[in-house]
Amino acid sequence: MKHYQTSRLNEAIDVSIPFHQSDTLNFMGDHVTDFDPQSRSGRIKWLRSTRKPRLAFNQYDFFIEPTQSWEFPVEYPESPEMPFDISFVTPRTARIRIQTRRKVAKEQPSLMISGEISEDTTWTSATKTDNGYVWESQFGKVELGLHPFHLTFKDANGKVLTQTWHHQDTFSLQNMYPVPFSFARSIQDMSHKIAATFSLSPGEKIYGTGESFTGLNKRGQRIDLWTRDSLSVQTGDMYKPIPFFLSSRQYGMFIHSTAPITLDIGKEYDAANTIYMDDDSMDLFFFFGDPKEVLSEYTALTGKSPVPPLWSFGLWMSRITYDSEAQTREVAQKLQEHQIPCDVIHLDTGWFEEDWRCDYEFSHTRFDDPRKMIEDLRKQGLRVSLWQIPYFTPTNRYFQELIDRGLVVTDPDGNLPTEDAILDFSNPETVAWYQEKIAELLKMGVSAIKADFGEGAPIFGRFHSGQSGRLEHNLYPLRYNKAVADVTERVNGEHIIWARSAWAGSQRYPIHWGGDTENTDSAMLACLRAALSIGLSGFTYWSHDIGGFVKESPEALYRRWMPFGMLTSHSRCHGAPPKEPWAYSASFMDDFRAAAEMKYKLMPYIYTQAYLSSQAGHPLLRAMFLEFPEDPTCWMIEDQYFFGSDILVAPLFEETDRRIVYLPQGQWVDYQTGAVYEGQQWLTIQAGQIPIVMLVRAGASIPHVEAALTTDHIDWDKVSITAYTSEGITEGQGKFYHPLHQKWVEVN
Repeated sequence: MKHYQTSRLNEAIDVSIPFHQSDTLNFMGDHVTDFDPQSRSGRIKWLRSTRKPRLAFNQYDFFIEPTQSWEFPVEYPESPEMPFDISFVTPRTARIRIQTRRKVAKEQPSLMISGEISEDTTWTSATKTDNGYVWESQFGKVELGLHPFHLTFKDANGKVLTQTWHHQDTFSLQNMYPVPFSFARSIQDMSHKIAATFSLSPGEKIYGTGESFTGLNKRGQRIDLWTRDSLSVQTGDMYKPIPFFLSSRQYGMFIHSTAPITLDIGKEYDAANTIYMDDDSMDLFFFFGDPKEVLSEYTALTGKSPVPPLWSFGLWMSRITYDSEAQTREVAQKLQEHQIPCDVIHLDTGWFEEDWRCDYEFSHTRFDDPRKMIEDLRKQGLRVSLWQIPYFTPTNRYFQELIDRGLVVTDPDGNLPTEDAILDFSNPETVAWYQEKIAELLKMGVSAIKADFGEGAPIFGRFHSGQSGRLEHNLYPLRYNKAVADVTERVNGEHIIWARSAWAGSQRYPIHWGGDTENTDSAMLACLRAALSIGLSGFTYWSHDIGGFVKESPEALYRRWMPFGMLTSHSRCHGAPPKEPWAYSASFMDDFRAAAEMKYKLMPYIYTQAYLSSQAGHPLLRAMFLEFPEDPTCWMIEDQYFFGSDILVAPLFEETDRRIVYLPQGQWVDYQTGAVYEGQQWLTIQAGQIPIVMLVRAGASIPHVEAALTTDHIDWDKVSITAYTSEGITEGQGKFYHPLHQKWVEVN
């Protein structure tokens, strides 16, 4: 069994550790042999090396250098030669595949990839250089160096974007940093791990890697791509790690693997970006272009988010937990009594007979007639969402059945790997059993299923797919998301789930929310960083727990958080009770209502932007530099964002009525007051009556509609256009994408 340098169950894995241990053999990518420029394939000779202790002036360091083989007999290669190839998918996308050992396992279809991977023919044929070959498209160049082995990526003008790091390239006296392009072979189990090291340029910034709560710019960070229940939004753990990132130097990379990955982005060595993979082969896609172009390329490969149903963009009212029919009906009644716009009531862990014991059945003692309840709520324009999980505790009535039918993950000996029976979504029979249970709930009228958890598939588990937990752990959320989304689409005809965990490709199954948020100012800001990071990782839609999850939301914090929550793609109030606005002061309820009404009035704009974003593979919540990539200041900002293409949002992260906001070039009109500001400067701006700063690009036309209590009650014949100009706010004309007719409509 493999040793993973962890001390507790499901701890994140730092794949870099073996590369720094003296008892690990390292093989450095040295030079290319037998290269065929027509097929763009050849072999890399990997130079056998070890780390050796060196004493100098009262200090020990470990230096790396080539070493002779001690294997017996001599048939084992001292420095193996293994295959690699280069291919082109589009004029902006190149693919590099490298193997470090002989392949025996049958290759499985990739769930991360959407459709077939094409072969682009617009790249030039190989041109010979002094040391290799070069291929060109209208957007970039790929150069291969044969001796020593190098891959260099350049833009169309010939500027180096990044290049691989050969062991001869270091200028440091400490020759073990950075780790060169290499693989490590374990003396415990002969497993291979790859270190793919690329150069970082001065001032270069890196973004993405999933729903990361740490600083938006990942330069200087080490990030473990390992799905984990972080129980927080202020740590390095992630519910949704994604093996993709983009650079301020106009490129991006996607590591096509489900294995544990550690990204060392200039932390270990400032000028190096090392991808440590717990995998014996590398499949890397390289994208040329600005951030929007890179995101469009990446999502063309892994799938774009479909537009969720209109009602999902409305308010979701929830807490942990509504646990009875009387409670649910009371919430619905009070929402309408207090004229609070809302579309969904979510029932969390308490709709079963025993809280948290997921058996897909409403409590018989606390829900008199759940089908009738759902029907009655639907007549009011309200939908119902239900929580569930893929883990079954020993007291669950399905626990033994799942084991007996072989539908669960086991350990290598065939026993349960933990106390729970964990659904094995790599087994088609498991998926069928699970979807049958979910389908019965959807047929009752349930509109959405909350796919909670999914981060805990054991790495030492045995899966029906035949793959180990090493490859199934990170893939588990994608299998889980797909299972829920497919049955919801089949029964309800709608693209909608509410999921916490994710991996590359999960953006095809919206919506995902940000996990267990603390009730603090810092957590509120961390949520925004997470939203921007996941948006820079191919996800168009995202939500979070407005007001924080863990404890009762302080009223002042909740008041400031509410408009921020309304200006994300999807908006849910959830967490420790009370979450309902009538549980707070009368003034708070007024502010809560005003923030909710603001979103409902903006629904034509939001749906239009959603449609455009899904088409392009762009996020609805956008880092500033997505809209202004030429503005260096925008690359530094993580506490304000664009909501769609035209509205700049700056939430209040402290108890104040104003904040410093950066305005890019142009003029900006205050959404609430009509005040006009000149851009390309920092300004202190007073929040409006709704406690948030919202600014619209001068020249933009924003479609509005009259507020309604649910999206079902919106009158789409009364959409108006508001023009934001250098003179302020006026009536205007324009168009929007009609959610009911699914076409563009002009408004004069």
